[in-house]
Amino acid sequence: MNLANFTLTSFEQMLGTFDHMLAKAESDPRGVALISEKLSDDMYPLATQVRFTTHQVVNTLNRLTGSTLPTQDSDHATITAARSHIAETRDLIKNARPEAFVADDTPVSFDLPNGMAFEMTAAEYVRDWSLPQFYFHLMAAYSILRKAGIPLGKADYVGYMARHAKRPA
Repeated sequence: MNLANFTLTSFEQMLGTFDHMLAKAESDPRGVALISEKLSDDMYPLATQVRFTTHQVVNTLNRLTGSTLPTQDSDHATITAARSHIAETRDLIKNARPEAFVADDTPVSFDLPNGMAFEMTAAEYVRDWSLPQFYFHLMAAYSILRKAGIPLGKADYVGYMARHAKRPA
């Protein structure tokens, strides 16, 4: 599997997981209050975890395909809006053209708002920055929802694995 297909598949199946988790939260009677839940006072709320997770997808597409797709610059006020944004991000993935991705050894550089700057190859960017950041924010969201009492377990997180299951002999 090449870098583009690996990256797009990873994003797609985990955004499907994220949508599934948020669907469970959406039916919770606490409703809107869940979107502002945090793991701890010094961490970002669920709404920001959604935004940061989708930023990784859009930033990766922009950096590795030369696109200029816009990122969501504010948090969503409801889980329904967050789910809609995830659906839009999944559409970006479905419409991405793997052949538009740069070669694995193409230099990728970027700056963070705190003044840090990075330069690495496209393959290193996906392996060392994009996917780890994506999974970090997704897992933070999962943890926030678990802490809030949403009934999630490992099967919810890796539900996409069911297609690989074998019946016992």
